[in-house]
Amino acid sequence: MSEQWLVGVDLGGTTTKIAFLNKYGELLHKWEIPTDNSENGKNIIVNIAKAIDNKLEELEISKEKLKGIGMGAPGPVDMVKGVIYETVNLGWGKNTPLKDLMEMETNLPTVIDNDANCAALGEMWKGAGDGAKDLVCATLGTGVGGGVIANGDIVQGAKGAAGEIGHITVVPEGGFSCNCGKSGCLETVASATGVVRLATEKLENVNTPSKLRDLQKENRFSAKDIFDCAREGDQVAVEVVDKLAYFLGLSLANLGNAINPEKIVIGGGVSKAGTILLDPVVKYFERFAFPTVASSTKISIATLGNDAGVIGAAWLVKNKL
Repeated sequence: MSEQWLVGVDLGGTTTKIAFLNKYGELLHKWEIPTDNSENGKNIIVNIAKAIDNKLEELEISKEKLKGIGMGAPGPVDMVKGVIYETVNLGWGKNTPLKDLMEMETNLPTVIDNDANCAALGEMWKGAGDGAKDLVCATLGTGVGGGVIANGDIVQGAKGAAGEIGHITVVPEGGFSCNCGKSGCLETVASATGVVRLATEKLENVNTPSKLRDLQKENRFSAKDIFDCAREGDQVAVEVVDKLAYFLGLSLANLGNAINPEKIVIGGGVSKAGTILLDPVVKYFERFAFPTVASSTKISIATLGNDAGVIGAAWLVKNKL
């Protein structure tokens, strides 16, 4: 038989990304389908299986061409048991046997992990990680996710919750409430919604003229607006970005001190801000990190974008099946 393909699935609350890749991690075919989380998510796995079958039929390729499926799912995962403990946006109950369900519907061996872990693996394999075996990936989107890789493999933790960077407490007292039930989490100040929250608070407490104030009155006020205004030298926006960078740099430094990664990769929609975000994060990282860690760790922006999850999921097939 010719070389088999790897299937990567990045399961999200709104859409599910699916890809066929070769053993070198090169994307051959990729597409996405809506995630149907109605009726407690009972159609999600069936729809993924159908989407894979339909694509094979379209390509006139037998299922024997596929080595297996790797899937990134939004929640803490037990890779050995193939169970996702809980999800927020999919409608599933606790301890969903995701691996068994996928294998039953697709007749393909399946390995699952947390979606942020898969993104970290993708960046390690084919992205900004550039093959580094000790790496931290922080994903700044609607929330803040993360993955920690040590000696080339994901750190799972006792309940699959290792790498929950977004729930490091950065404001011990008086912080914003977080969806996890705590307050003061990194997610509340470093996500796309978090930076808007910081800016809103700032505008309430200062009288400094700012374009952000005008945008706020027009009811169009996003994370991108804040970074754009900071690039233009808007003082309020500059101070808001600096505060975000302070919290993120502090968190990454504490992680760095614990595991001494070769590289830290920052991904997600917020990372598209580029150097206006990266430069102050590096500054604060170097301020708070142990000197040896600061000098041996390179921080960079992720390069794979939305493909990181499916590429990392395919890495699971290549290396775990």
